Amino acid sequence: MIIDSHCHLEYEPMGSNLKKVVERALDNDVKYMLSISTTDESYLHILKIIENYNNIYGTYGIHPHETKDYKNLTKEKIIKKIVLSKKIIGIGETGLDFYYKHSDQFIQKKIFIEHIKAAQTLNLPLIVHTRSAEDDTFEIIKSEKKNKDFKVLIHCFTGSKKFAHKLIDLGCYISASGIVTFKKSKELAETFLSLPNERILVETDSPYLSPEPLRGRPNEPSHIVHTVNFLSKIKNIDPKIFAEITTNNFFKLFGKLN
Repeated sequence: MIIDSHCHLEYEPMGSNLKKVVERALDNDVKYMLSISTTDESYLHILKIIENYNNIYGTYGIHPHETKDYKNLTKEKIIKKIVLSKKIIGIGETGLDFYYKHSDQFIQKKIFIEHIKAAQTLNLPLIVHTRSAEDDTFEIIKSEKKNKDFKVLIHCFTGSKKFAHKLIDLGCYISASGIVTFKKSKELAETFLSLPNERILVETDSPYLSPEPLRGRPNEPSHIVHTVNFLSKIKNIDPKIFAEITTNNFFKLFGKLN
């Protein structure tokens, strides 16, 4: 069994063809999917999806790109959204993205910390997006963990090996997307090879980042098998065993699913 720990099922082309997408996922042994919120609008779609599909769960959070429109978001407002459904099992995606500069860095940091406070209060995992912001991401997580510990999943990791191991030392889990299979991602593959298996999850980030050999096509949860097969090959582990490891890691982080 495989769990897609990060997808955006409300996005097109999946949203309008979700029944077939879920069927293809199940045919490829992808039993559960976690659909990740990026805005309030996306969250409303996720609430409908998780109500209609027993094997899909969701999160609430505001993507760092969107924080310019959520300057007044607070821990309390985040919690009010999360308690709308018992199938909302994580907070995010949140974090820092200084690459595209879609939102001011100060606002990104402020809203990131509000998400962290909500995670600390509810004891739910925090799904973190980080790009071109390694030092700031690490320092905020480290500082806030000193105040009160919380669970962290770094999604779609593409950073340095040094950054990855610093995060592992903080108790974080790290998720691999289809990027790790790309021919130009040799350093990233070496980083995941060096990480302890008990801290690795897998994801599609669909509809983005289809793995090889499907690169360039819209991504979907069924494609995650290629990422699992790639990682199991470089780690010299049977794919079914590696899939089981990542599934158990998901359960350790998010709890058992019904």
